[in-house]
Amino acid sequence: MSVTASRTIEAPRLVQPGYSPHPVGYDDGLQLQLEVHADVVAGRSPNTLVLLEHEPVFTAGRRTTDDERPADGTPVVDVDRGGKITWHGPGQLVGYPIVRLHEPIDVVAYVRALEGILIEALGGFGVTGERIDGRSGVWVERPGLAAAKIGAIGIRVNDGVTRHGFALNCTNDLAPFSQIVPCGIRDAGVTSIREVTGRDVEPETVAAAIARAFGATDEVAA
Repeated sequence: MSVTASRTIEAPRLVQPGYSPHPVGYDDGLQLQLEVHADVVAGRSPNTLVLLEHEPVFTAGRRTTDDERPADGTPVVDVDRGGKITWHGPGQLVGYPIVRLHEPIDVVAYVRALEGILIEALGGFGVTGERIDGRSGVWVERPGLAAAKIGAIGIRVNDGVTRHGFALNCTNDLAPFSQIVPCGIRDAGVTSIREVTGRDVEPETVAAAIARAFGATDEVAA
């Protein structure tokens, strides 16, 4: 873990409830988040990093507007995280760091730490991830084109402990993003490790790099 990230996030234990061909339903993943969050808040469990793939689903943060949702009425799960609408599904790595933040709580510093961890992990697969001023997440510059988001971040903090987290596009089909305005951003694209490198690097492989970047240890069963 980078020095900046280590000052914000203490090394968590690792939980991996499912990857393709057995992705985790969104409702099941949310329930796991809530249970782990309650345990971390109460001091029954240490900081925890949940890594998984989801079954296909659109989720919308609190600031999502109607014109950013699928025009065909495709169901969307409304959630209590920050950010706007996005898609999750097979081929995309989703991470839920459920961690107690140091006092005084600095949410922006936490988001920057998550970005740094994703950038560090992506570098190991030949992808140069970058930050863009004024926009959260991790981006890839494309010559002659607008930058494309490869890693989205949306979080919530309750009782000093985080929920929700990040989604990193690995081998997933990018077509579902065309049904929405991803993260509410109309002047940028989305991309994946597959699109950038031409190689299939599966989420479970990327998860190992993310876990190392977090300093995650002591994997436990979900």
